[in-house]
Amino acid sequence: MAKKYCYLFTEGNATMRELLGGKGANLAEMTNIGLPVPQGFTITTEACTQYYEDGRTINPDIMAEINEYIGKMEEITGKKFGDKENPLLVSVRSGARASMPGMMDTILNLGLNEDVVEVIAKKSGNARWAWDCYRRFIQMYSDVVMEVGKKYFEELIDKMKEEKGVTFDVELTADDLKELASQFKAEYKEKIGEDFPSDPKEQLMGAVKAVFRSWDNPRANVYRRDNDIPYSWGTAVNVQSMAFGNMGDDCGTGVAFTRDPATGEKKLMGEFLINAQGEDVVAGVRTPMPIAKMEEEFPEAFAQFKEVCKLLEDHYRDMQDMEFTVENKKLYMLQTRNGKRTAQAALKIACDLVDEGMRTEKEAVAMIDPRNLDTLLHPQFDVAALKAATPMGKALGASPGAAAGKIVFSADDAKEWAARGEKVVLVRLETSPEDIEGMKAAQGILTVRGGMTSHAAVVARGMGTCCVSGCGDIAMDEENKKFTLNGKEYHEGDTISLDGSTGNIYDGIIPTVDASIAGEFGRIMSWADKYRTLKVRTNADTPADAKKAKELGAEGIGLCRTEHMFFEGNRIDAFREMICADTVEEREAALNKILPMQQGDFEQLYEALEGNPVTIRFLDPPLHEFVPTEEEDIELLAKAQGKSVEAIKDIINGLHEANPMMGHRGCRLAVTYPEIAKMQTKAVIRAAINVQKAHADWTIVPEIMIPLIGDIKELKYVKKVVVETADAEIAAAGIELKYEVGTMIEIPRAALTADEIANEADFFCFGTNDLTQLTFGFSRDDAGKFLDAYYDAKIFENDPFAKIDQKGVGKLMETAIKLGKPVNPKLHIGICGEHGGDPSSVEFCHKIGLDYVSCSPFRVPIARLAAAQAKINEEN
Repeated sequence: MAKKYCYLFTEGNATMRELLGGKGANLAEMTNIGLPVPQGFTITTEACTQYYEDGRTINPDIMAEINEYIGKMEEITGKKFGDKENPLLVSVRSGARASMPGMMDTILNLGLNEDVVEVIAKKSGNARWAWDCYRRFIQMYSDVVMEVGKKYFEELIDKMKEEKGVTFDVELTADDLKELASQFKAEYKEKIGEDFPSDPKEQLMGAVKAVFRSWDNPRANVYRRDNDIPYSWGTAVNVQSMAFGNMGDDCGTGVAFTRDPATGEKKLMGEFLINAQGEDVVAGVRTPMPIAKMEEEFPEAFAQFKEVCKLLEDHYRDMQDMEFTVENKKLYMLQTRNGKRTAQAALKIACDLVDEGMRTEKEAVAMIDPRNLDTLLHPQFDVAALKAATPMGKALGASPGAAAGKIVFSADDAKEWAARGEKVVLVRLETSPEDIEGMKAAQGILTVRGGMTSHAAVVARGMGTCCVSGCGDIAMDEENKKFTLNGKEYHEGDTISLDGSTGNIYDGIIPTVDASIAGEFGRIMSWADKYRTLKVRTNADTPADAKKAKELGAEGIGLCRTEHMFFEGNRIDAFREMICADTVEEREAALNKILPMQQGDFEQLYEALEGNPVTIRFLDPPLHEFVPTEEEDIELLAKAQGKSVEAIKDIINGLHEANPMMGHRGCRLAVTYPEIAKMQTKAVIRAAINVQKAHADWTIVPEIMIPLIGDIKELKYVKKVVVETADAEIAAAGIELKYEVGTMIEIPRAALTADEIANEADFFCFGTNDLTQLTFGFSRDDAGKFLDAYYDAKIFENDPFAKIDQKGVGKLMETAIKLGKPVNPKLHIGICGEHGGDPSSVEFCHKIGLDYVSCSPFRVPIARLAAAQAKINEEN
């Protein structure tokens, strides 16, 4: 049977997301439940993937099916494309499986040409509306389909308004708009070199191609990488008959949420514009009025709309984000989807839905995007400092958070300044989808135009970035990179602070404090802990980090990097003394100075974790990282060592390695200098003995991790040093103490010979940062130079250092588990690379049977939630 590429809204339903995309599936579902939806059809995601397979062309089969469905649509609506009596006008919108607000393209009023515009002007008796639709269509089609760019058209509109002495587009007359349409067409011809297309079918094919093409535009690619959306999914296209919100004062358009997307409060929240089309609200061209105003203007449509809201929320059992149009006081629903919300709102809505009996605890846990939790753990403004500060402006708090930084005026500047370590606030008239990378780089976003549902607001909420929108009091001068607010002029590089919850704007920098977690956060986390099986530990080298991680729910330390403890104060001097020593005795004397300091550090870590497991990795980096580089530091070291500056420089040069990542480091240091391993073992065991004596109710079992093992004989050699030293310490103390010696699996050879290594190891811990480097054969520090080219060429979809490469690195991990566990059934296995805090990687770790993941302290809640979701998904 031939593949079907088109579906009428009456043929689909909500379960067909993969084929019809989110928007198409929901339009079909709303049609099924009897809501007033302008009818049309959806071109499937498979047609999009076929378009790319066919070298970015729509093949004749798909083209024929689209034409067939235009015919069906004409029958349903009783209107015809290009007809002189009853012409059909449509909107063409994208709709991927996963919601990607503002990332792809839309075209309204398609089907207009010089003849049709005259017909609808005459039939409706509303020439202004007809020409308004036509000039909008030319503008959108030129921008989206032919990529001419909006600004040329905006300039023509501004010039026209200036000549006519008016402020708003709505004040332009039919003749003004007719004149604009011909100016727009001239602009089109100049840029494209041919006339604006007048055949509606040609227009439609151009629009469909443009939507397919927008799946691969730079902003969509960035958004997909950030949100784990595979390139292979493609987007669907929805062709829907137009409902007009711009026919006059008994028409309008709006966007609404069934709950507040910023706080989660259960109340209808949204915005409405009279005599406008949907893009006006979303693009933030005019600042809209609150939805409550709609009740005064269109009481019947509003009453119906409130019923629809309740119906949809009950149907989807989640907060809905809806677009609608009122045409001649009649309501039309254009879309619904589960609304993007802040992390705070997500937690509240999930808990409320459980309390309202709409969702189970497991469903509530599954509803929350773990990545968004990050924002809750970030600093908020210091309350006292905030009280003392006077706002210099106020607009809409569109996405909560505290942001302070230097003003920049373009997305490119935001990216560039942030790359050199500056904290920036992006100030724009309005943001557009191509600003996404700048929005990501900024601490916060401030816009002059737009409401709570504008592009800036929706995207910022999804990213967890603070945003204040619609500050109409700003007099903007983008060209000269400055603006005036409340009588003061601000230039690029000046500092401001934004409060995304209240919408307040402050002069200068307001200090921030750490976030506190309670309430709904605690409830969701307790549910997550109830359902997950994977344990969550933390990577921590300091007592402060360990304490923070414990507060955030860590069940142990999966990685303590001991080398970080050598850099403080006089420790580095002793360590350098060790490096420069000529004999074993000199080396031991230097290490003996460090021993009590390391022991003290370990005692504090055991205390902070209150008897939970602590894994301590022995010295890993190459020694050259510890030697001085500045001339005066070299002179000081020479003096301390009683050596000449030249002799010290010879030692330093001797440590230089061609490829330090693969050089003299990890267990290789312990093989060369066993005295380092002896000192570290003494520090670990003595600390454990002291803490165990002080806390009889805790069971302290130190876990000693030997890094960078590639061969069983290496582990045997170093383990012998550790065991002899540890046993002697325990015997001398006359105490019973269990300890474990395990290894990091971070060299592919170790994973492939894990059955041998498991004979000597009590545990494995995957060091996926190095395992990824050594499996791919490239350095994480240098990969940035070529990764962008790899994304563009679709060789990689995301950064393998941020998400586990499941096909290659993942296969090595699975191999190590399958080989190791049968040999040593007691073997426990974890992961402590950066991947331990990435939700998709956590799910993979659950799937392959790890015992725990370990991640940085602030990612612990993310890993706890992701681990619960992995278990729940597995059950489903």
